[in-house]
Amino acid sequence: MPEFSPRHDNSLTYGSPNREPAPAKRISEDPEFRSLRRAQRRFGVRATLLSVGGFLLYVLLSHTLPGLMNERLTGNLTLGLALGLGQFVVMGLTAWWYVRHMRTRVDPLARGLSSRLHQHESGPLRAPAQPGSRGYRTW
Repeated sequence: MPEFSPRHDNSLTYGSPNREPAPAKRISEDPEFRSLRRAQRRFGVRATLLSVGGFLLYVLLSHTLPGLMNERLTGNLTLGLALGLGQFVVMGLTAWWYVRHMRTRVDPLARGLSSRLHQHESGPLRAPAQPGSRGYRTW
């Protein structure tokens, strides 16, 4: 019989008969999780409207107003070509906006929720380490 538990959480294979497991709370019921989902959803709608809306506007302008899109700005650069290249700028701004939004609003909520979830899962199951006891690392 090995001296270490094969389970990841180092808990016993069979729980003690006196202790009944607490009813599991769904993470989707947590208000912090709801605010995390709301923040992601709101951003997704805005970013989609910006990216797809800008592209559709470009396509509609190209289709309905070809004379305007063929207007020369300088040299061989036309308004249509400039707006087409502007799509790269729009995509770059959307990507920057996404990273900024995730770092400032979503990641802190996700880290807090994750740490609370791990504390809740590991708290009652693990016994505190005894000084001088030999523990085994779980991979």
